[in-house]
Amino acid sequence: QVQLVESGGGLVQAGGSLRLSCAASGRTFSSYPMGWFRQAPGKEREFVAAASRGGGSTYYTNSVKGRFTISRDNAKNTVYLQMNSLKPEDTAVYYCAAEHSAVVHTTSREYDYWGQGTQVTVSS
Repeated sequence: QVQLVESGGGLVQAGGSLRLSCAASGRTFSSYPMGWFRQAPGKEREFVAAASRGGGSTYYTNSVKGRFTISRDNAKNTVYLQMNSLKPEDTAVYYCAAEHSAVVHTTSREYDYWGQGTQVTVSS
């Protein structure tokens, strides 16, 4: 069992930056690929970014490439999402997730554990 707790959300102006953190419980954090997803009001949850177990491989949805960076610190059981050049369309609740897998997936149904989410609001 893995428990995930996100933090770092908030209100920011367009063009600004935020860094989200997701702290995980348990001693097997490094065995899970980790992902970030987001859900805007009235929309389905969508993939944002993911990192392999060691963090050496990362994946992004096209709309955030070049602006967002996912990273992880396995010694601290934490995964991060650095978000730069934020746009109003990035407004959503952001969730981190962990999956029991040897490979990284970009679809939410593959993930087994979810945090409670943190709100990110970007004003224009």
